Amino acid sequence: MLLQMQRDGRLRSCMLRNEGTTYGGEMSILLSFGHGFSAQALVPLLDGWRVIGTSRTVGKRLQDGVESISFPGADIKPYLDDATHLLISAGPDEVGDPVLRDLRDDIATQKFEWVGYLSTTGVYGDHQGSWVDEGTALTPSTQRGQWRVAAEMEWQAMDLPLHIFRLAGIYGPGRGPFSKVRAGTARRIIKDGQVFSRIHVEDIAQVLAASIAQPNAGAVYNLCDDLPAPPQDVIGFAAELLEVPLPEAVAYETVNMTPMARSFYAESKRVRNDRIKDELGVVLKYPDYRVGLRALLDLETNN
Repeated sequence: MLLQMQRDGRLRSCMLRNEGTTYGGEMSILLSFGHGFSAQALVPLLDGWRVIGTSRTVGKRLQDGVESISFPGADIKPYLDDATHLLISAGPDEVGDPVLRDLRDDIATQKFEWVGYLSTTGVYGDHQGSWVDEGTALTPSTQRGQWRVAAEMEWQAMDLPLHIFRLAGIYGPGRGPFSKVRAGTARRIIKDGQVFSRIHVEDIAQVLAASIAQPNAGAVYNLCDDLPAPPQDVIGFAAELLEVPLPEAVAYETVNMTPMARSFYAESKRVRNDRIKDELGVVLKYPDYRVGLRALLDLETNN
């Protein structure tokens, strides 16, 4: 599939495949650990590839055109032997990265063309709304962010062609604010100075595809759009698009939230995305939440 991208105002293109083959003439094979929302968005860009995805549920059908295997559970070694590319979406826990915990030695013996690890911008911690980039020190304030830093370090310690992708808040088809706004359960939670960065899942996919086409072992990329914004602005714009009343504004201090939900408000930062543009030539399909939400609503309306 031809990806059209622009660098320095000049249109260029890169091929992810040559009729589904690698440079060595063999079929490109992606082994995707924790084959979820982001990884599934990548698959349509991998025409001619064999894609193998893992799930914790035995026998679960993951996606059309994707071979499903259980992990932990199945014997992964034959799939590792076949794979040319490795994508890790599975999140870490208190004892480390689940893939390396079970397969470190097996992975260490392989010669992959590309390895991608999906991390989070939560590794940067709280910057009180200031800008961060890939060179910013990693000072996570949440437990999940600390686990991610440890997992990044585990993968970086391996002798692999590793690429780390630090994802902002992900949205996309089926993962937008519209259902809650329609149901009247959405709230505009107001916390002074709070701002988030976010990324449409299709833009995650095109960044991964661009990296696969232009490997740069050791690279770290922030994946986010061009417009960090307070969360209440996103909810308000969704209500405007739906032509419904603006959801109630409530002070953060008075809201009853789960510990997980509250942890998202523990950090405020604006994330820079220059590197995916300058190094990979990516042009975001959804450069801000307004463009992204309009597209999601059009998709819902037309399906």
